[in-house]
Amino acid sequence: MQTIYQNALSDTMYYRNFPVLSYLIEYPSFTTTCSVSAADQINEVYAYAAASAENHCRTVLYVQAAGQVKYIPPNGPGPVREYEWTSRYYVTYNQGCFTSLYTDQYCYMGGAHGNTIRTSDTWDFETGRRVTLSDIFSSDYLSPLIRNDLFERIEKQIQERLEKEPGSYFKDYPSLLREHFRPESFYLTPDGLTLYYQQYDVAPYATGFPEFFFPRSELAEIAPLTDCWS
Repeated sequence: MQTIYQNALSDTMYYRNFPVLSYLIEYPSFTTTCSVSAADQINEVYAYAAASAENHCRTVLYVQAAGQVKYIPPNGPGPVREYEWTSRYYVTYNQGCFTSLYTDQYCYMGGAHGNTIRTSDTWDFETGRRVTLSDIFSSDYLSPLIRNDLFERIEKQIQERLEKEPGSYFKDYPSLLREHFRPESFYLTPDGLTLYYQQYDVAPYATGFPEFFFPRSELAEIAPLTDCWS
């Protein structure tokens, strides 16, 4: 079992007394009753990613954000809006030696709205390995038969949503589902598995992140499951 601690890097950066960039980078660290060395490896992954994101904010985004006000007269108006970088994680499963979570990374650099990118990880704390869809299905989930079954079930969920909210998905969503499918874009919950797509992949911005939940019983209909997250 894992105990999860939240860490954060944050700052508001100024140029000529104007706040031009604020960032908040939350990231987890773990202790475990499984393998201490595996937890150490996983902790290094998140600590390095957080440090890299902070470095990007301070050396790249700050320069761009400061450029907004570089040529404003001393007594002129302030910047339109300060840049923002926010990264938050959400734990969806934490039992036995497995933990699953996703991270939403939001960046605003002016305009009508910012952009958010979602990533996810499922970890085996006995080995320190990321769990993949191949670890969950005992059969080859990449086979055309299994993949087609999966997409048909996603299409059914979308059809049900469109009946309630017309226009919430692009008209060519069947082909977009296949084009933008990323095997790593999933996370576990105690009851099943959620596949997700990025904003704009298959639906307008207002729809957010399209998510498709599959209970364990339905996953087992698609292909036999391993005992990965029993």
